[in-house]
Amino acid sequence: MSGPPPAAGSHVLTPTVRTTARRWLFWIAAALFTLLLALVSMAIAGAGVPGAYLSPENAAPAGGRAVAEVLRSQGVDVRFTENLSETLDAAEDSESATVLLYDEGLLDREMRERLAGTGADLIVVNPGQAELDDLAPGVELGDTPDGVLRADCRVPAVQRAGEVTRATEGYTLTDTADRATTCLEGESGSFSLVQLQDGDRTVTVLGAGDALTNEFVVEQGNAALALGLLGRTDVLVWYLPGLDDVAAPPSLGELSPRWVTPSVVLLALTVLAAAFWRGRRLGPLVVENLPVVVRASETMEGRARLYQRSSARRRALDALRVGTVSRLASALRLGRSASVDDVAWATAERTGRDPQQVRHLLLDADPATDGELVRLSDDLLVLERDLRAALATDTRPSG
Repeated sequence: MSGPPPAAGSHVLTPTVRTTARRWLFWIAAALFTLLLALVSMAIAGAGVPGAYLSPENAAPAGGRAVAEVLRSQGVDVRFTENLSETLDAAEDSESATVLLYDEGLLDREMRERLAGTGADLIVVNPGQAELDDLAPGVELGDTPDGVLRADCRVPAVQRAGEVTRATEGYTLTDTADRATTCLEGESGSFSLVQLQDGDRTVTVLGAGDALTNEFVVEQGNAALALGLLGRTDVLVWYLPGLDDVAAPPSLGELSPRWVTPSVVLLALTVLAAAFWRGRRLGPLVVENLPVVVRASETMEGRARLYQRSSARRRALDALRVGTVSRLASALRLGRSASVDDVAWATAERTGRDPQQVRHLLLDADPATDGELVRLSDDLLVLERDLRAALATDTRPSG
């Protein structure tokens, strides 16, 4: 028998781990590139964050570091605090102190009342109505004044400023306001500065918070206004409430009704009782000798179901091919060293088929549908049957 012709690329096309990794390499690289791009974007965006508004430690345009440093150079002790306890300690530790407050809604009424009880002068920047009700009774939110506001009251800081810009809030007075001085009036009749006299202390409501920032303090008389209001006393407590002032949310136990805990305990006891009851009904364990013999048909059916579920038609066909090639080689009495090409060539010669078609069936065919898989499986059976029939009528020696 003549040998088979050389076949290029005679290898099984079943996907391997390396092949699968190569297929997914592009998508993995794309995902890593997207993640890197997102991290770089976040870093760039973070670099441009202006920082805390009016913070005396923030040198960005929205910060208040310029005013704080000038006050320190003039001998004012500027103390930056971010929680109420530190603010109260700093205010009560000095005989003459001013507390600057910019609150973004973190303080509750009790906290504001404790702050008002220190006796220190208070400057409230851009307050909302809740802050006004607790710290400056008789003052209400109004329209925001526009343009440049000229000095129109006897408050020394306003008179030295002459002109002020960047009003962000406007306020009006009610009939309940007592001993109030209004300054920096806009065309709508609202004011950007209201000063109340409460006994020995002064409460100043300032709606021109932007005038204190690094970006706008140099405009018009904003610097004179800032230094005049904030530098009246020896100590300035610059208070920006932080997360420490946020009241802790109620726990799950506090939010739950009283009947929840007894119900959960009763349910747990019921589950335990049911488990014990069902466990007793199962009876004693059955002793079985090992190892347990599993029929080959069960293994075959289980593996077939796994192939079907994952649509692994190529792997299923390869499993059938391995058995077919082994049986063909045994029928042809070929040695163990015989390759698939050897078996295909010998089978084609004995059955009279085209060697390339036999090789395609035994090695290269790739089913795309379940129907093609069934047809190729039948073709393998037919090939085996034809070989047996040919060998039964052929008197030539095999191998």
